[in-house]
Amino acid sequence: MSKFIIKGGRALSGDYTPSGNKNAALPMLASCVLTDQDVVLQNLPLIEDVHAMLAILEDLGVSVKLRGHTVTLCAKGLRKSRLSQALCRKVRSSILFAGPLTARLGRATLYPPGGDVIGRRRLDTHFDGLRALGMQITGTKPFVFRCKKLRATSLVLDEASVTATENIIMAAVLAPGTTTLYHAACEPHVQDLCRLLNSMGAGITGIGTNLLTIKGCETLGGARHRISSDYIEIGSIISAAAVTGGSVRIHDVNPTDIRIISRGFSKLGVSWSLEDTVLTVSAGQKMRVQKDFGSAMPKVEDGIWPSFPSDLMSVTLVLATQTVGTVLFFEKLFESRMFFVDRLIEMGAQIVQCDPHRVVIVGPSKLQGTHLASPDIRAGMALLIAALCAKGESVIDHAEIIDRGYEQIEKKLRKLGADIVRR
Repeated sequence: MSKFIIKGGRALSGDYTPSGNKNAALPMLASCVLTDQDVVLQNLPLIEDVHAMLAILEDLGVSVKLRGHTVTLCAKGLRKSRLSQALCRKVRSSILFAGPLTARLGRATLYPPGGDVIGRRRLDTHFDGLRALGMQITGTKPFVFRCKKLRATSLVLDEASVTATENIIMAAVLAPGTTTLYHAACEPHVQDLCRLLNSMGAGITGIGTNLLTIKGCETLGGARHRISSDYIEIGSIISAAAVTGGSVRIHDVNPTDIRIISRGFSKLGVSWSLEDTVLTVSAGQKMRVQKDFGSAMPKVEDGIWPSFPSDLMSVTLVLATQTVGTVLFFEKLFESRMFFVDRLIEMGAQIVQCDPHRVVIVGPSKLQGTHLASPDIRAGMALLIAALCAKGESVIDHAEIIDRGYEQIEKKLRKLGADIVRR
């Protein structure tokens, strides 16, 4: 078990380049089993969840050649349809093999996935969609998927689940005919996966909307694809720069992604400039909660894309503790996401937890360094940001949990002037 030791109070300054999108990389790695030709992924984030997925692929017989941030995958020697129970427990995204592995081999055996405990994370939408494509699913520990022949279909998802949408898409690309998917998730990482699959020979239209049309084909070929930058990491660094009073230039930014997430930040008075793909957070931000019409208390709430992302709620909540005014945070998607606020209260934040989904924050508060532990990836990063602006020293245990979503974050932050070490 590793830990971060942070001495707060230093303004971050300099240039920052985010890693590839974690949530795009994971389904893309699973998609390589759909073909016996090479799939080359560039800008791969070298995080713990990616390494877990690579270990699953190697265990299945996939050739994995990693060179820096580029990986070449070839599933020509795919020899197994049963995933390791130990490896499934390491990562939530192990469930993403259900669709493509069954589509390729006609069978797959998976154990319940691991991942962060931030609330109930249903698999029903995965199973309902895959059954509609012709799969039979039995068992619970493990799940057994079988299919003699996939069939195209038209279905409405009962929720716009990102991973369920991805799983169903990866199966549907090998189903003869045309599949129509209503109420699909349309997050940037879902869009990026669709573009990769189209490069492999799939016919997916409606990318970026909640209505996807997928023309199945007999086989897919190889492809080379660059993973887009992680907008969640970008949002995290915007928060870190703002709370420390620093000036940071963030490179390789997708303007469309940033326009969507800007609404949550603007409610807290945070602004930036964007020139081409370089985003600049200037020093001396005058952070003040922007009241709603009629001077009503404003609300920051998450939802499915293009709403404000749930994965940014934790870091913007910390941002609110350093902002003048009162704001309500309403987390709609996960009932345990907000439980980490007890740690912020220990540090001196003025927060009232109304229920599992809502907290009220009154800022600004002077935070004091303390000993903490990372409960999940996003809360861990939020606590790290709180430590960067707190007075004194903080220790954050379970640094490896943060490593699951952020590549070498302490080294990147040190380049910006942060006093942070790993022990």
